[in-house]
Amino acid sequence: MRPFLFFCVLFSCAVAHAAARPNIILIMADDMGYSDLGCYGGEINTPNLDALAKGGVRFTQFYNTARCCPTRASLLTGLYPHQAGIGHMMEDKGLDGYRGELSCDSVTIAEALKPAGYRTYMTGKWHVTKKTKPEGEQDKSNWPLQRGFDRFYGTIHGAGSFFDPNTLTRDNQYISPFADPEYQPKEYYYTDAIADQAARFVADHTRDQGDQPFLMYVAMTAAHWPMHAKPEDIAKYKGKYDQGYEAIRAARVEKMKKLGLLPDGWQVAAQKGGAWSDVKNREFETRCMEVYAAMVDCMDQGIGRLMEELKKQGQYENTLILFCQDNGGCAEPMGRNAPFKPRADKPSLPAMVATDLQPDMIPKQTRDGYPMRQGYGVLPGPADTYIGYGEAWANVSNTPFREYKHWVHEGGISTPLVAHWPNGIPAARHNALESQPVHLIDLMATCVDLAGAAYPAEHSGQRIKPMAGVSLKPALSGEALGRKEPIFFEHEGNRAVRDGVWKLVAKGPQGAWELYNMQADRTEQHDLSATEDERVKIMSAQWEAWAKRAQVIPWIWGLPHGEPLPSKKGKKGKKKN
Repeated sequence: MRPFLFFCVLFSCAVAHAAARPNIILIMADDMGYSDLGCYGGEINTPNLDALAKGGVRFTQFYNTARCCPTRASLLTGLYPHQAGIGHMMEDKGLDGYRGELSCDSVTIAEALKPAGYRTYMTGKWHVTKKTKPEGEQDKSNWPLQRGFDRFYGTIHGAGSFFDPNTLTRDNQYISPFADPEYQPKEYYYTDAIADQAARFVADHTRDQGDQPFLMYVAMTAAHWPMHAKPEDIAKYKGKYDQGYEAIRAARVEKMKKLGLLPDGWQVAAQKGGAWSDVKNREFETRCMEVYAAMVDCMDQGIGRLMEELKKQGQYENTLILFCQDNGGCAEPMGRNAPFKPRADKPSLPAMVATDLQPDMIPKQTRDGYPMRQGYGVLPGPADTYIGYGEAWANVSNTPFREYKHWVHEGGISTPLVAHWPNGIPAARHNALESQPVHLIDLMATCVDLAGAAYPAEHSGQRIKPMAGVSLKPALSGEALGRKEPIFFEHEGNRAVRDGVWKLVAKGPQGAWELYNMQADRTEQHDLSATEDERVKIMSAQWEAWAKRAQVIPWIWGLPHGEPLPSKKGKKGKKKN
């Protein structure tokens, strides 16, 4: 009888443990700055994310990898992107750190959690394979279903029209949004579709596998170029940005100080991208930011619908939601440098039929036959435009920091992380600001920890690299993380190491190291490298050692840091700010 009772107790504990394990939803936005959300200082209407922040924890020093696909590789695997095979973009440079494919000696969060009994779902942007034109099933080895997800709705490629996305996929097959029997909204808009499908997966899961926890990865493409938004969302921001860059930036600085996000002692980085007084076409410039804000607003609305579905299905209280962004605001001049192109009086190209798949990242035309328009002065928003919002507005997005997407100064790599979990975050921590530095590599460790999963040493006969991060579970309760290693960065020769309050950072493979005390000067205005020579030597040696073991060197490096590169490679590695 006693052995039977002992077994019952063990079984009851196991059931209780399984019931306590949270659902996990990872939400990632695209090309947004540190201060865009209302809860981080912005004027954009984000009530749903603000509510999650108020009922949870805001991390103030969360780091990404400065670019779209490396960030996704790092989030998915818990490794630095070079370790996962995607140290740059989706091309094979002949080196294991730069294959442009998610490596087979890594596992995704989905692959790690499935053996622990989790169902796994994903909606949105994949962008960790170069096989976007598969010739057979073998070319889908790095697609979502093949990397551990049970269901998928989204795009395999990294960018495209919000009204007619290319590489749109349901589960494992390309589909046209206009011939999809499972989703036929009045007007197709990709941000809505990502959120609506996520909500549907929650409902389907509760109905069919409600006794299991789930992992969901929601990878938004808002607010990546092109600046596409629905008219009703754009209308909310009419006139909102008429005062220009400096005024909006100043308002954000004031709000950030009130929120406790910006100490008085930090000097705000200088305005870049031009002065508002010099802008000749203000209608165009204000429209760019109006549309950008509308894209973020629409994303927040979709997140609100997902939250409502969680509540409806009784899943809300025990769901950990982690909202983050893939890099800082984007200063790329997409579509802005070409001559102005007016809209045609009538369609000049053959209309596409509903079953046609959109083949291009930048469509040649709209579905009804209007040619695509780019050029300075083309007012963004509609489906026949393809424009980025420009450097000056990206500078506003990244307030109060320096630089942008691509670079590893704070403007490129520092973005929000909001954690919300009613059953797991103590009430005393609600609306708390958490200042410990954390990184994307920590999300895998967090998910494995909370799911009670075992991170594998081997998977499908392949030896797996160990996780690079630490679990964020202690930080949710206000405890120290106990990180033993510095946090490292490299993208396109831009490089950095963060160790405690110190950050060593450089621009390009030939750029000199700069040193900053991040407690006193996180906006990176006062370079201390000249007076802290020994610290620079120690931290640069840390970076070199990491770069060698993490598959960062070579590629554009070729030679150890500090030796001159051939001029051709040096030029390739540099970017103008």
